Amino acid sequence: MKTSLIILTTLAAMTGGAAGLSAKKEPTPVRAVGEPVNCVSLSRIQSTDVIDDSTIDFKMAGGKTYRNSLPYSCPGLKFEDRFSYKTSINQLCSVDIIRVLNNYGGQLSEGTGCGLGKFQPVEKIIATN
Repeated sequence: MKTSLIILTTLAAMTGGAAGLSAKKEPTPVRAVGEPVNCVSLSRIQSTDVIDDSTIDFKMAGGKTYRNSLPYSCPGLKFEDRFSYKTSINQLCSVDIIRVLNNYGGQLSEGTGCGLGKFQPVEKIIATN
C-alpha cells in the first residue's frame, strides 16, 4: 500500500507580512492570456498576492502569473492576507481547498475553508501615455 505524503504549506511569509499594517493597495490591472488551467505546480509558485476575498494571484517561477477567482467569497482572506492548503500531490488544483490563516495573539490557526477556481494565466496591462 502506497502512503501519500500530505504537504501543508503556508503562504504567510510569501504574502508579505502582517495583515492590517500595510497601506491599501490597488490591484494591478491584468488581462487574460490563454486558456485557464486546472492545476499549477507547487514547486513553481514563488509568491502570492491576495487581491480581495475572492481573488488570488499566483506568481510563478519564470515570470508567469495565474489569477485564481474563487467561485465564492472567502471571508477574512483579504484581511488576514494569508492562507494554507494541503495536497497529496505536487500541484495545487481547482478542486483543492484553501484555509484562511487567522492570527490570534501571535498564533496562527486555520479558519474558513474555501474552494479554488481555475487558474487563469494573466499579464499586466501596461498603460501607454
